[in-house]
Amino acid sequence: MATEADILKALEGLYGPGGTPLAHAVSGINLSGAKAFVSLAGDPSQAQVWEAARMSAERAIKAAPGIEQAIVTLTAERAPRAEAPPPRGQAHEHAHTHAAAAPPPRNKGGIPALEKIRFIIAVASGKGGVGKSTTSANLALGLAAQGWRVGLLDADVYGPSMPRLFGLAEKPKIEAGKLIPLEAYGVKIMSMGFLVDENIPMVWRGPMVSQAISQMLGEVAWGELDALVIDMPPGTGDVQLTIAQQVPLAGAVIVSTPQDLALIDARRAVAMFQKVEAPILGVIENMSYFLCPHCGGRSEIFAHGGARHDAEQMGVPFLGEAPLDIKIRETSDAGRPVVGAEPDSPQAAVYLNLAAKVKTLLETRKARPAPEIVVG
Repeated sequence: MATEADILKALEGLYGPGGTPLAHAVSGINLSGAKAFVSLAGDPSQAQVWEAARMSAERAIKAAPGIEQAIVTLTAERAPRAEAPPPRGQAHEHAHTHAAAAPPPRNKGGIPALEKIRFIIAVASGKGGVGKSTTSANLALGLAAQGWRVGLLDADVYGPSMPRLFGLAEKPKIEAGKLIPLEAYGVKIMSMGFLVDENIPMVWRGPMVSQAISQMLGEVAWGELDALVIDMPPGTGDVQLTIAQQVPLAGAVIVSTPQDLALIDARRAVAMFQKVEAPILGVIENMSYFLCPHCGGRSEIFAHGGARHDAEQMGVPFLGEAPLDIKIRETSDAGRPVVGAEPDSPQAAVYLNLAAKVKTLLETRKARPAPEIVVG
């Protein structure tokens, strides 16, 4: 297996603008099996010359022993080092103290791997901890239960949840240069969590994350699907922008909990998708109420009805309420999402109803082309 030292050795004898050794310009290295993600720090005023250097670096790294695929990206947060790099552990740690601001490239021609997918759905939230991944998993299973061919992309690079939610631990195979998604309950699933150990932190800059998302979209053998559900990371950052630029989204489902703080962030998520002209399929209120497993009593722990009210105020559909329920938690923790494990349960009925609404909305709306977005 290749090491960071092997990557630096592969760059020996290669130079960037001004005679800068490319090994000195390395600002980050991440290895995932036989795949290398490398970032180079260069002067943005010399972008054209640095692009040539980037391509040379990519070819050299790909030819290194133990490397099958290399992705080299440029960052522009600082000039490259003139001195020899410090020991790799120190350089790697220092390399991730500043976030890069470079936006992902605009994909004008579309992604061939997605051409056989009828509808692409983003499931998003303005903040973490609202149950977005659980909603994504059960929505995908709900659509599959209605006879659709469904894929599920875990786009939360920093905190992938699908391996745990579906109890999947094996590595995807590669055939004809494409990753073969894993399957559970008839749904095709891809996640960065399948490629990197769950205990390894993903301390990547924005451009590297965007490149990884582009790969999981375009270098996966999705095949013919009726729907691809994308479990988005929380917030409105690099991943959301990459997907909005490169993917013809059929719509977005916004997940929120009832309390005011979550609703503020949910409104931001709605506004972000509206800004990039992606249709809002609707808002779902998660953890809307708690059902006591002993007496059956209902308690509205986080208040109630806030998401419905906000949806009405914003003029977008309200898709329903999902409870804070022990069975949903237990099945998720066990790697058996409730719609797959207990499809006839009242808890599964919530998500099956959500899927039916989303399916109807998709079939009565037209997908949009990927927009031209100018970031400035």
